[in-house]
Amino acid sequence: MNQGRYEALTMLRNGEQLILAVVLPLLAMVALVVTPLLDGYGTSRINMAAPGIFALCAMSTAFTGQGIATGFDRRYGVLRYLSTTPLGRTGLIAGKVIAVLAVLVIQVVLVSAAALLFGWQPELSGLLPAAVQLVLGAVAFTALGLLVAGTVRPEATLAITNLLWILLAAAGGIIIPVGNLPHVLQPFIEVLPSAALGDALRSALIDSQFNISATLILLAWTILGGLGAVRWFKWS
Repeated sequence: MNQGRYEALTMLRNGEQLILAVVLPLLAMVALVVTPLLDGYGTSRINMAAPGIFALCAMSTAFTGQGIATGFDRRYGVLRYLSTTPLGRTGLIAGKVIAVLAVLVIQVVLVSAAALLFGWQPELSGLLPAAVQLVLGAVAFTALGLLVAGTVRPEATLAITNLLWILLAAAGGIIIPVGNLPHVLQPFIEVLPSAALGDALRSALIDSQFNISATLILLAWTILGGLGAVRWFKWS
């Protein structure tokens, strides 16, 4: 818990992290509302955009933000110091997850407030399933971010996490549903954690349904990423 509190405060004090966690998702939402990109995909632009923006928030904070921060903690010896404490790999991962969830709460509140101003009308019965799946998605992306940060050089972590953020945000099923992407790519995209989280949140907040298949995909990524991070994470 103490490690989680420390990680969360560090993230909130970092200007670059705040831009990635809050400013970019809000700008993306505004762009989706004022442009015709999502026309024809749902009842309204904001109703279609909001679930994807929540998923983008989770990926930004849990994968890219934590990946970059952890990678440079390795470079500057912070993790080497932590390795001398009883924290261990499992404790470090748990602290990162707690920090991500704390920041994600702030993101959800801010994005929800902005979305409501644009006329967002979520299905109230889908709020609880959406919350469960958002947490699961955040845990999955945290595990994957730590797996990358703990196994490659910090400079490579910076490049990999930023590149994947761009690719997954643009064509990973977060904003545009997998069913509306090119058919030849759908079998590959639908098993990505980004697509699973985007589809799960759209099912909950638009159709008031619990997307079991998307949830199972997120659970699989959580287990695989967590086991990989625990097994291969390097302190230095």
